[in-house]
Amino acid sequence: MNGIPNYFIEGEVRKMDYQKTAKEVLSAVGGKENIAANAVCMTRLRVSVADTSKVDVSRLKNIEGVLGVVNSQTVQIVFGPGTVNKVGAAFADLTGLALGAEVADVKAVAKENKQINKEKHNGPVQRFLKRIANIFVPLLPGIIAAGLINGLTNVINVSNGNAWMGVWWYQCIRTIGWALFAYLPIFVGMNAAKEFKGSPILGALAGTYFVVNASMPLLAKVGNVQLKLPLTGVFNPGNGGLISALLAGILFAYLERWIRKWMPNILDTFFTPLLTVILGGLVTVIVLQPIGTWLTQGIYFILNFFYTSLGALGGYLLSAGFLPLVALGLHQALTPIHAMLNDPSGPTNGINYLLPILMMAGGGQVGAGIAILVKSKNKKLKRMTRDSLPVGILGVGEPLMYAVTLPLGRPFVTACLGAGIGGILASLFRLGTVSQGVSGLFGLMIVVPGQQLQYVISMLAAYAGGFVLTYFFGIDDSRIDAVYGKNDEKPVEIEKHSEKMTKK
Repeated sequence: MNGIPNYFIEGEVRKMDYQKTAKEVLSAVGGKENIAANAVCMTRLRVSVADTSKVDVSRLKNIEGVLGVVNSQTVQIVFGPGTVNKVGAAFADLTGLALGAEVADVKAVAKENKQINKEKHNGPVQRFLKRIANIFVPLLPGIIAAGLINGLTNVINVSNGNAWMGVWWYQCIRTIGWALFAYLPIFVGMNAAKEFKGSPILGALAGTYFVVNASMPLLAKVGNVQLKLPLTGVFNPGNGGLISALLAGILFAYLERWIRKWMPNILDTFFTPLLTVILGGLVTVIVLQPIGTWLTQGIYFILNFFYTSLGALGGYLLSAGFLPLVALGLHQALTPIHAMLNDPSGPTNGINYLLPILMMAGGGQVGAGIAILVKSKNKKLKRMTRDSLPVGILGVGEPLMYAVTLPLGRPFVTACLGAGIGGILASLFRLGTVSQGVSGLFGLMIVVPGQQLQYVISMLAAYAGGFVLTYFFGIDDSRIDAVYGKNDEKPVEIEKHSEKMTKK
């Protein structure tokens, strides 16, 4: 179908009209004048609005192609992979804002969103994680492409004994995989400064401190002795990596805004960026890099504790606890960790051992969906489950979550618990991936070559765990009828309950 989704209506198959869908979404979020920014990630169209009271969530959920809505700091409209890019492009044309663009009066929008978050009783940790996710989401396409290139070329080099090392087009492809991770700190610093309302280019300069380059003046030697910093000694740009670049980008943003408050307008253009990079640079290399190094080591220690020390129990806890993060839209806050794990120069040599364990969460949900399809007699629920299962198997679990398990509550819990069975096997098999961005059956594309069979076995175990627990403990007919309506009655609306569960 040329990549265009199909929809079944009264036995007929028709193609989705992306322009029409974009117009309906624009109307439901309050029109063009209410849009502050728009961006897309792997599955969602993220819309920043000036006035949230103009957003009609119930109307959004009834638009063709919409799989779910998360009304949080931004309005996140779930379309699924591929579809979201086409709808997002049409939506950007209607708003006149480039995808990822921000409006000029960003301070007013930020103030409004801050007040909205307070009203929703979001804690400071949750709000901070969402901002971290906003920094890394735009980088995902590059991380995915580079990770796949590195993984595939490594396999090719081993299999043919580096026979293609002198082939120019092959080395051209390898260069992209190398470049993304070599200069990723620059992109992280740039997006961090942008997210925290600073100048992106100054944040990019902050990230340059963590790009390993022998020509860096800080690495210069005097009399064969390398320069030393106060307190920390010899400078190593690789220490701290992405975490240090993230902190430096945030520091530069705050520092720039602080300096601009007292800098006379006539001097602002020249001296605000100059003082920002000089003061920020000194603080970065003396203070932030050691902090970033400590945090990075702490993250690896925790992951190693779950993965090595706890073993199978750690695998269970990680996979069973992942779905709640997805339900809240916080799962992308893990992107920095995935990026570090997929970095070829990192401690895991580019192999991500965390992601396969987390992938099992989708398997538990698929198993729960199959159990509901087999045991439930509610026609509407069975229809929604049947339509959601194929994409869930492929790796897009949001339709199942937002349309089936999350509104019902109990199946969501049993899906989480069942997913842990697959997490145990993924941990025992020592599964790894060479990139990120896909799950389900599509996960076979990024699993370390030679581990595909173990991956399938682990995923089937997650299916089985979700199915058994849901079949025996997750089906509540009275709850199902209350949410979806009885077969002989008009179904009740589920939007309010779904939104309440999402907030939780």
